Amino acid sequence: MTATLDLLTTRRSVPPLLLDGPGPDRAQLETILTVASRVPDHGKLAPWRFIVIADAARERVGDIIATTFAADNPDARPERLAQERGRLMHAPLTVAVVSRTGPHVKIPEWEQLLSVGAATMNLVVAANASGFATSWLTEWYAYDRRVLDALGLAPSEKLAGFVHIGRAREVPSDRPRPSLSEIVTYL
Repeated sequence: MTATLDLLTTRRSVPPLLLDGPGPDRAQLETILTVASRVPDHGKLAPWRFIVIADAARERVGDIIATTFAADNPDARPERLAQERGRLMHAPLTVAVVSRTGPHVKIPEWEQLLSVGAATMNLVVAANASGFATSWLTEWYAYDRRVLDALGLAPSEKLAGFVHIGRAREVPSDRPRPSLSEIVTYL
């Protein structure tokens, strides 16, 4: 089996709580983001963009998340607010993948969404191939317009997810995967 197939058949998400530093340096990150953008893209629309959240930005975004949560949950306990504030503090770096799909005369939005998903998966695989562990997550704040506005998303943009990148303290055991007989039809 080639190294690429080995990576693809064994890759595993690692929860952010199990991620530590160091994360990718600038050159590694630029390689990862370059690979992420090399996906099928009918019409060359690049219907995605990336927001890198590292260093002090993790705390700033954590404050945005906690403040938004507190506004909706005024009786939230301090421990819960601390949990919300710390959402992006486990991995040394998080990349928010922004979907900027929209109506196009020739390219259906569905195809644009598939391209965004492919870019996100390429980001994950490129980080894994570079020796990092990842976790692609969407939590409540990925859908909250106040958080999206604070992150600089346009009203027409959505978040495909947060990709947390770091070094695994431990790798969880694999989860059950569907058997091919459940997901493949031969005609």
